[in-house]
Amino acid sequence: MLTPSRLLLCTIFLLPVGALASPTVVDEQVRNALQLEANIKRGGGLYSVHCVACHRRQALGDPKNVIPALAGQRQAYLIKQLADFSELERRSTDMHKVVSRQAVGDAQAWADLAGYLSSLPPVRVPETGDGKGVELGEAIFQEQCASCHEEDARGDDDGFIPSLRDQHYSYLIRAMRGIGASHRLNVDSDLASFLDSFDTEEIMAVADYLSRMRGPTRDRTKLNDDGSLRN
Repeated sequence: MLTPSRLLLCTIFLLPVGALASPTVVDEQVRNALQLEANIKRGGGLYSVHCVACHRRQALGDPKNVIPALAGQRQAYLIKQLADFSELERRSTDMHKVVSRQAVGDAQAWADLAGYLSSLPPVRVPETGDGKGVELGEAIFQEQCASCHEEDARGDDDGFIPSLRDQHYSYLIRAMRGIGASHRLNVDSDLASFLDSFDTEEIMAVADYLSRMRGPTRDRTKLNDDGSLRN
């Protein structure tokens, strides 16, 4: 069930600072979009026209320009981000231009785009760090972050807490630093304080660990009752 607290917690890694415009309107828009059947083919067409220039082919992102990969991200989370951009609860001049276009500015378009993106295979080889802090990053993540993002960083099974795996190292660093500096208004203040307590070494370690997470996830929607992967 979509609640204000759930939506607040789910905005961890992809929310730039924004003016808190109308969270009630966003919540309603997200609920409406989630009730729609996603047209994956139409979503792919929308992506190729409106999104590919920045997020690149197959939504693999662009680490050189610190643009995140969107392939394989949680569908509900993606819808929430599009609604936030539409209502100016996320700040990005480029994204505001995109969602202001008629073709990309309604709930059906968000459902179609999110459905398409979540269906794509994730980045096979994301940008990573130098590997020196992976052990530290694993310890921090598993102790402090896995309770929300799950042990394999897949995000929550309701879909509102994002997947952090298969993401570029540089983007993860920027996201954590932005949250810790309170540049993202839709993030819980406790989370901002928590990330602000990280030093540079810890931020780099967690980002490097997450960027190296590969292989199948323990997503309950893809598992049989015995834990084996569903065909």
